[in-house]
Amino acid sequence: VQLAESGGGSVQAGDSLTLSCVASGRIFSIGRMAWFRQAPGQDREFVAVYVWSNMSTYYADPVKGRFTLFRDSGKVAVSLAMNNLVPEDTGVYYCAAGLNRGQHSREESYAYWGKGTLVTVST
Repeated sequence: VQLAESGGGSVQAGDSLTLSCVASGRIFSIGRMAWFRQAPGQDREFVAVYVWSNMSTYYADPVKGRFTLFRDSGKVAVSLAMNNLVPEDTGVYYCAAGLNRGQHSREESYAYWGKGTLVTVST
């Protein structure tokens, strides 16, 4: 499975960005697709996940109400719409995919990772 991310960039606080992630290859092995992010000097953290089997989404507390994750129709892909961005949202955003096993917020639950896309939010 290969994951291709796009949509990162530099914005000001209060702006919006949408990140996209498209999967290719052995896509039948994908049960969920998620976004993680890593701020400078910090550990990578869970942001949001889409679960294919029940079409559910789950969000980390810091992004609830501001970020929306949705599936792109016609392909194995998800997009993360990020609104009302704040400087604390700055970081490299990684798309991850894997079987629907294990805790969805843990990195270890995902077998496939994209290379990451940088999001910078300035004041």
